[in-house]
Amino acid sequence: MARSFTPKVVTANALLDGDAVWLAEDDTWTRDIRKAELLTDEAHADLRLLEAQARRDEIAGAYLADAKATDDGPAPTHFREEFRTRGPSNYAHGKQVEL
Repeated sequence: MARSFTPKVVTANALLDGDAVWLAEDDTWTRDIRKAELLTDEAHADLRLLEAQARRDEIAGAYLADAKATDDGPAPTHFREEFRTRGPSNYAHGKQVEL
């Protein structure tokens, strides 16, 4: 029996500063996962990933990450992705400064 598809977001690292980014529905990169496009169809998710991977002048390491729908937008379901939403872990800069 085939496994059911779990919702995903396309994520990568911004090429110039290394920050985690997510692909939004309007084809822009956002640093806020809640603004990412939540992909609920496997074929569409695969297509969006291929489109993202072609943008090598903007990002590095694009992949599909499991996510869930919330009232505020997509949210990570795995601790690795939750960790990436907070920014670098070596010292407070980037997203961590705002906390």
